[in-house]
Amino acid sequence: MSDQIILANRFREVILNGTWIANTNFKNELETLDWEIATEKVHNLNTISILAQHIHYYINGIKQVFLGGNLEIRDAYSFDFPDIHSSEQWEHFLGRFWSDSEEFAILIEQMPEKQLNEDFVLEKYGTYLRNIEAMIEHSYYHLGQIVLIKKILNNRS
Repeated sequence: MSDQIILANRFREVILNGTWIANTNFKNELETLDWEIATEKVHNLNTISILAQHIHYYINGIKQVFLGGNLEIRDAYSFDFPDIHSSEQWEHFLGRFWSDSEEFAILIEQMPEKQLNEDFVLEKYGTYLRNIEAMIEHSYYHLGQIVLIKKILNNRS
């Protein structure tokens, strides 16, 4: 199995379908979550919705580079999203999240092996491999936060 297939599968595990590392994934945690719970504030923590949108922001931004575009995402804007006010808005976001995530995984699978060790946009950003691995690790970090926030919210009732 190629490195690209392994990386794409690891990415899918955290976002779409895996249970090996965290015994859950984003889709499992969010797909049936009511929008009101996803947007409920707990103390000074980010909401579940904001955390999910944050991860999607990076997936979509890196995906644009994979497609030959510019790196337009900025850390300073990675938590700035319009509020979600309905189940339709929440479902629309989730649909984009799953679709962009699958496209991201497919682009990893299709990436020439040589490209994995090339600079990602600029040398200071590391290689494509480092950025893909960082996306996976970053996703697990925020998945853990989502699981904990859900537990806090469930214990309030």
